Amino acid sequence: MSASGAPPLPPTHSARARAEQFVWLTARVLEQRRFAYHFLGGSADAVETALTAYRNEDEGYGHALEPDLRGPASQPLHTGHALRVLDSIGRCGGQRAERVCRYLTSVSTRDGSLPATHPSQRGYPAAPFITVVDNPPGDLFATAPVVGLLHRNEVWHAWLFRATDFCWQAVESLERSHPYEIEAAVTFLDSVPDRSRAEAATDRLGRLVREHRLAALDPDRPETYPVSPGYAPGEHHFPHDFARTPDSLARAWFTDEEMTRSLDFLASEQQEDGGWPIARRQWAPGTALESRPIVTIEALRTLDAYGRL
Repeated sequence: MSASGAPPLPPTHSARARAEQFVWLTARVLEQRRFAYHFLGGSADAVETALTAYRNEDEGYGHALEPDLRGPASQPLHTGHALRVLDSIGRCGGQRAERVCRYLTSVSTRDGSLPATHPSQRGYPAAPFITVVDNPPGDLFATAPVVGLLHRNEVWHAWLFRATDFCWQAVESLERSHPYEIEAAVTFLDSVPDRSRAEAATDRLGRLVREHRLAALDPDRPETYPVSPGYAPGEHHFPHDFARTPDSLARAWFTDEEMTRSLDFLASEQQEDGGWPIARRQWAPGTALESRPIVTIEALRTLDAYGRL
């Protein structure tokens, strides 16, 4: 019997089959629908229907869509999560995107950027590493993925012009950073229309990543790589975290050997119950339970993108 209480599958079963059992056992309806869409021929309509339950009247998303932020209030991080889901099913455009942009306009700062956490979160539970303040500053971590996904889907909106300018200025001025911020920047650079500028900025970020050892290039010796301040002990990031698909600009940062080791490590991280572990700090049992299926689906999608399933 595994830690989840489900009988373990024989070792001959594939990673996907083991993950499927884990998802049906533990996941929210949204992640069940996402797994079915990506790996079982399920419908995009079913995913979108499940996602709609998290949407608020202000056209933002809340209700703990991003598990570390609890409560009903719309938040930029929830909305970014929703856009990733919509993008993954080919539904991140048209009126859906216009509605989201209206919400983003309402919560953005004067320079068009998004705060990581809007003050409307106050009074609701949140991870202890998330701070809630009045008049929060704009944040590249929150803004860049949203802007990148909207560009990827050829969305045009007045807010997007200012937000794009913010991202360019923030990305091109980065001198010290941390893995999550770099990953956010990559999402922006992978899709922003000015490709030559994106390639130049990505090349500079890649040098920064290697110089500051932000990617653990040898998974067998993670202790030799620093963990960024505020991260959980052992919360390392690996090449596959930065280049989630082979066509990402960040793929050029790593040699074939480094990427192979990274993907081998990712595959080996699948647990006995079929799911993948959470690297970041865990602060409540419920959020950990909701997060693991999300991490599991993303791990499978990365392995699938590289032909490893």
